[in-house]
Amino acid sequence: MLYKLLYSLNEFYSPLNVFRYITFRAALAVVTALFITFIAAPWVIEKLRNLSMTQHVRNEGPRTHLHKEGTPTMGGILIILSVVISTLLWADLSNKYILIMTVAILGFGLIGLTDDYLKAIKQNTKGLKGWYKFGAQIVLAMGIGMLFYYNPEDPYIASLSIPFFKKWLIDLGWFYIPFSILVIVGSSNAVNLTDGIDGLAIGLVGIACLANGALVYISGHAGFSQYLHVLYLPGTGELTVFCGAMFGAALGFLWFNSYPAEIFMGDVGSLGLGGALGTLAVITKQEIVLAVVGGIFVIETFSVMIQVVSFKLTGKRVFKMAPIHHHFEEKGWPEPKVIVRFWIVGIILAMLSLTTLKVR
Repeated sequence: MLYKLLYSLNEFYSPLNVFRYITFRAALAVVTALFITFIAAPWVIEKLRNLSMTQHVRNEGPRTHLHKEGTPTMGGILIILSVVISTLLWADLSNKYILIMTVAILGFGLIGLTDDYLKAIKQNTKGLKGWYKFGAQIVLAMGIGMLFYYNPEDPYIASLSIPFFKKWLIDLGWFYIPFSILVIVGSSNAVNLTDGIDGLAIGLVGIACLANGALVYISGHAGFSQYLHVLYLPGTGELTVFCGAMFGAALGFLWFNSYPAEIFMGDVGSLGLGGALGTLAVITKQEIVLAVVGGIFVIETFSVMIQVVSFKLTGKRVFKMAPIHHHFEEKGWPEPKVIVRFWIVGIILAMLSLTTLKVR
């Protein structure tokens, strides 16, 4: 929007030609989203508190969390609006991938918003019925998967890229659609499960956005993709602007969500951001790399699955509490220590994922 207007004036003022560079607009997207989130957050916190949109803490959770009762939630609305506004200002809106990413973050965010609203009104942890929420996620992810599967302009339709190897692709055929659903819905729910202590999930999302920003920029750049033997996907470079907007919004929200949190992002934020990360991976054919970048999200998800299966089969629990961040809290780790250590692991995994670009 603003990008097109300013760039069109470069004939009259040549320095405006800088807006043609994706990296410059990505930097602007970071600053814009950060500014919007940082400035609007105090007003949003007060508004949500006045509307009684506050967190209900379950009794079976860690006892140290009971003081969080009444903290405003649904802050993910602010994150998503910051991302969308920043993207609309600085991205090329004629780019189909930008439009798909916008639909993804808004669509999954709306599902989470419905869940959060029901939780706040009923003052319990149930919210939207599981199958309704899960079904809506599947339908949305299916729509996104079908858009890619029936895209005649995609030179690598239904292909899965294997890291560490030069353009080693596996043709998934019709299985590409259910695989896309698995990746997108799995990513959305993995972030949701991780969002259990102050700043943990949003910090990890910010780290993942930086890594994904590098990946989409390289895959959309003919020279870099050829040098690093990465699939060249024309048009995906523009998603660097979207990743920048997500990073800026995550950074701004973290200021208020860090321990002790003044606001929680709720399902509207976790489902929206998780769905966006999953969609990014599907677009760039980096689904396996996503599992490395978001390794903490994967571990959190498997900890829940292991706990449930173990209890149903043996009546015993593997962890003191799941997801696994609660396990460490129950072992006596202070919440800030759990958060920072998980962030450190997340940074290491993000760096490891970027090594797959060179080791091929």
